Amino acid sequence: MLESLKRTLCRLLGRRGSVSRHAPRSAAGAADAPSSDTVGATTMNKITSIADVRRHFLNNKEPVYFISATNFNLLGIGDWVGNFRHINYIDCFEGQQRNVFVPKEKFPRDFESIEDINNYLLEHKEVIDFIQSRADGEDAGVAAFLMFDEHTEEVCKQLGLRVAFPPAALRQRMDNKIETVRIGNKAGVPSVPNVLARVGSYQELCEVSKDLGNDLVVQTAFGDSGHTTFFIAGEDDYYKHAEEIEAESEVKIMKRINCRGSAIEACATRCGTVVGPLMTELVGFKTLTPYKGGWCGNEMFAGAFTQEIRDKAREYTFKFGEALREEGYRGYFELDFLIDMDNGEVYLGELNPRVTGASSLTNVAAFAHSDIPLFLFHLLEFSDVDFDLDINEINERWAHPESVDSWSQLVIKHTDESVDLLTAAPRTGVWKMGADGSIAYDHYSYHPHAAESEQEGFFLRISGAGDFRYEGADLGILITRGRLMDDDFQLNERAKAWIDGIRGQYAGQSLQDPVVEEVAVSHAVGGGNFKIL
Repeated sequence: MLESLKRTLCRLLGRRGSVSRHAPRSAAGAADAPSSDTVGATTMNKITSIADVRRHFLNNKEPVYFISATNFNLLGIGDWVGNFRHINYIDCFEGQQRNVFVPKEKFPRDFESIEDINNYLLEHKEVIDFIQSRADGEDAGVAAFLMFDEHTEEVCKQLGLRVAFPPAALRQRMDNKIETVRIGNKAGVPSVPNVLARVGSYQELCEVSKDLGNDLVVQTAFGDSGHTTFFIAGEDDYYKHAEEIEAESEVKIMKRINCRGSAIEACATRCGTVVGPLMTELVGFKTLTPYKGGWCGNEMFAGAFTQEIRDKAREYTFKFGEALREEGYRGYFELDFLIDMDNGEVYLGELNPRVTGASSLTNVAAFAHSDIPLFLFHLLEFSDVDFDLDINEINERWAHPESVDSWSQLVIKHTDESVDLLTAAPRTGVWKMGADGSIAYDHYSYHPHAAESEQEGFFLRISGAGDFRYEGADLGILITRGRLMDDDFQLNERAKAWIDGIRGQYAGQSLQDPVVEEVAVSHAVGGGNFKIL
């Protein structure tokens, strides 16, 4: 413990006590030192096949961390990567999962973003001790995040952690919805008919969008889960959101179309862009989310769209990934596409330059287990290993319908305006549904694959007993095999039964004092109206 603290103090003071892992090696020591092409235990000169990638990561010895509020986004990745650990703020597993580290002592703090949570974790003494206990000299390992900022980068540098993502400043620029449109236009990936403009009044909105019709969708440059997506069909709609719209230097104004939401994840590597499957999105269901246009789940199944639409979305994703490479971005990203149901056109929606809520499905699908999860391409891109993979061959194989088995997930939020203190919550693990639609806990597991049939579901608890339940709070995520929507993209009866069953497992104690309610929400994770997943 003392030695760990001494090393940390030296780093925080800017001192160096040993040679960096990237420092030049003398000729005399070269025979005993690992190859520069080596990460972990792998000794091959170049990776040229999927089998090589598998072996490389299974033999990995260097610590790899996913640091976030929960481990939801990268469920099961530890099965593929040796020495992989999650560092989380929320313990979804009640201490049962050995590769999840959650500091025991928590300090009261108002979080305003997921970046705040991650920075809190990295500066927590228990987390520092944990990281340093597993470090090899100054090499503390590799860190991946859902979100991070420049302060995160600085703290990681002090701790000896390498961030396995492009710089925060570049990610922030790529995350801008206005910038997404411009990159798409350059790459030949069309967006829904739109204009980009500064809006100062309803009259100005009407003037700049006169060619788009009277039914509009307005988005600000940044925002998620429908928080900053506004549907405006008249003056009354506009004034509900006028303050937020007029505060922006530029907004995206789109024609409203009859569309289905979809998502596709990919990874931009030095060999080209690897493209995952096209998934449907669950958006705005009132039983799941209080936000109109808010993301609340995904479906993955081969017949979600026509082959033509799937091929077009994959083509656009590859083009966009190559454009991102030209912008200097590399690694994992996700694109939202809007499928026009009237004419079959495929339009670019948003770019998420990171792992996302859809990653939990992308990385458990059949193609991922027959080859490797998409996230391993990301880790490979940020490793020191030389690799040369046939990306076209991989993409052709992953495009085949037989590579896509059927999975669905529901993100269940508290949708009422009430605030209470939870006194009971369902456990993480596998739940079973009876013939009457009732559900019951079956057994503990950490992995969605433990749900072996459509009558079973893997539930990851987010909010637990002792947490505050407020409008928009994430209660948990259900992942199950099969579909949860019908052919009209409405929730099917099985989905409704799962939602009712999970909600029925929660119980809370009402808070009568409005002041107490306000304080409770301000101290809750995500209480600042940001998405933690």
